[in-house]
Amino acid sequence: MNKDNVVQNIVTPPIAEQQPQVLELHSDRRIDKFFWMRDLENPKVTAYLEAENAYTAAMMQHTETLQTQIYNEMLARIKETDLSVPFPKDEYYYYSRTEEGKAYAIHCRKKGSLDAAEEVLIDENELAAGHDFFELGVFEVSPNHQILAYSVDTSGSEQYTLCFLDLTTHQLYPETIAETYFSFAWGNDNKTGFYTTIDDANRPDKLLKHTLGTSPDKDVLIYEETDDIYHLYVGKTRSQSYIMMLLQSSITTEVHYLDANSPQGDFQIIHPRTTGVEYDVEHHSDYFYIVTNDKATNFKLVKTPVATPSQENWQTIIPHREDVLLLGVSLFANHLVIYERKGGLQTARVQNLSTGEENNISFPEPTYEFDEGNNPEFNTIILRFHYTSLITPQSVFDYNMETNQRELKKQTEVLGGYDKTQYQSEWLMATATDGTKIPISIVYKQGINKDGKNPLLLTGYGAYGSSYPASFSSTRLTLLDRGVVFAIAHIRGGEEMGRKWYEEGKFLQKKNTFTDFIACAEYLIAKNWTASDRLVITGGSAGGLLMGAVMNMRPDLFKAVVANVPFVDVVTTILDTSLPLSAMEWEEWGNPNDKVYYDYMKSYSPYDNVEAKNYPDLLITAGLNDSRVKYWEPAKWTAKLREIKTDNHLLLLKTNMGAGHSGASGRYESLRELAFEDAFILDRLGLGNNLSK
Repeated sequence: MNKDNVVQNIVTPPIAEQQPQVLELHSDRRIDKFFWMRDLENPKVTAYLEAENAYTAAMMQHTETLQTQIYNEMLARIKETDLSVPFPKDEYYYYSRTEEGKAYAIHCRKKGSLDAAEEVLIDENELAAGHDFFELGVFEVSPNHQILAYSVDTSGSEQYTLCFLDLTTHQLYPETIAETYFSFAWGNDNKTGFYTTIDDANRPDKLLKHTLGTSPDKDVLIYEETDDIYHLYVGKTRSQSYIMMLLQSSITTEVHYLDANSPQGDFQIIHPRTTGVEYDVEHHSDYFYIVTNDKATNFKLVKTPVATPSQENWQTIIPHREDVLLLGVSLFANHLVIYERKGGLQTARVQNLSTGEENNISFPEPTYEFDEGNNPEFNTIILRFHYTSLITPQSVFDYNMETNQRELKKQTEVLGGYDKTQYQSEWLMATATDGTKIPISIVYKQGINKDGKNPLLLTGYGAYGSSYPASFSSTRLTLLDRGVVFAIAHIRGGEEMGRKWYEEGKFLQKKNTFTDFIACAEYLIAKNWTASDRLVITGGSAGGLLMGAVMNMRPDLFKAVVANVPFVDVVTTILDTSLPLSAMEWEEWGNPNDKVYYDYMKSYSPYDNVEAKNYPDLLITAGLNDSRVKYWEPAKWTAKLREIKTDNHLLLLKTNMGAGHSGASGRYESLRELAFEDAFILDRLGLGNNLSK
């Protein structure tokens, strides 16, 4: 009898009460015995979650020394007192810093030069005092640098309270605005602010205009979006010339603009929403530059006069290409930066707007992540960008767009003597069931043998066109240094290989996401990277759906599974439009009110497909205040698995009772959560007694 069975004989797993609820649609009856868990007012719900937490703690008690060891390792690699690279805006340099022992950032600036005296704008540690959770949303300084608009969430529910701080006196304005979302823009008069509020489903649906120093009761409603599938955001062009209102569903965009010098004016539309047409707008001089998929699957770049921006005036600058995905553009006074993805990897090129000359920004590693940094200045020749890979820590570069020279401003320091030459990353290709080649990014410590005996952690996401970043993580060294190989399956549903890659992993082709992941796992086993009894998989949110689906399809393929805030009750959730995101999800998964989509979604929904069979060891996490994946989805899934599965493998549910979708907010508590998960993984792999690296 193994240690799990011994402990289980002492500690009995919670057995959830059953209250069958009949759910009927399209002449199909589903019986949900745990539907009652949606009612948080019912004390039995909290009691069940707390019982599961107690059981999880008991079953993981033997790993507490390991958890502490891992936490200390992770913490020892972090430079606790550190400074971000300051970025210039007009005559100021803005930056943030951290201090040892403090969980949150301190936001500061200096005037005139980096040698000037420091001015602390806000200290998140002070704002977070007395709260179990804290997250900063909006952080926008007025054009004259005298007022700071910022917002805070102290529950994890993504409902922010907006505040205004006078940076001359460092006194707060009397007004605060509750239940806002995390977008905001200043008018150029330095007293008018545009912000968004949320509806009962946590959807940003209204744009309002606030005048500094007045009661929010007097705020003017500018726009209300009544279509549940659209979210509303507000922002400002880098040129500081226009306030932009973005109305966005999963597949359709509509943008309105307002002269920032005339904040009392009216917004004008660029192009009315057309189902399936997405577009993103940048401003330069007398033109708007627009990246759009209108008759261009992989997107194209057009420009149009500001005075007459409607579609009939769009002029193509970069045409559609079958083999290159246009990710976006960034405009400066004399330069156009073009971000693309080709062959699965990100690229960038810089065009001089005066001469038309172009230079490429290239990178040497086989797999990496690259994104634009903080570039608020329009009149500059310096482009800041971030670069990282599976073996290269986060690096901040300033790139001179005139000379094509780059300067490394900072690489995140990994304490303890990290040597990247001791690790190796590769770009592999598995073959899916339909013959499609699926990329895999993989990293490991030098010296491993491909003998089929390596422990391996495989992850993926595969939804919303979101490409999984092949980025560095100092916390991942805990696993790599113990011989665990780490791999990312770049499966369909993401956008690594172009827009078509996304479209082949959604709607009625969603199962490609799951079969691609299984194909990657089988490839890694066939090529002797690992074996099924050494293979652990992990994913969160829609990646948690992935975990549930592949676990139902091929439970024999995996030793253990970690499913973070998993979206697993697909049909029931997407049918309930009172929940955040549900209506918007129709454009990703399909509308289950249509029987064709209902039947297809039900056929892979993890909760609806739990069967009486053996499953791998499983750790499930949840956040009580999660507004994206409600706590009851992982809770119900746990309860149903406990009732039906036929094995004695470990099944744990860990609910953070004071956080939301992203888990704990402070950096120290976040590390403790990671240490817990790594301890679970190492313990399941039989490496739990290896306390030293």
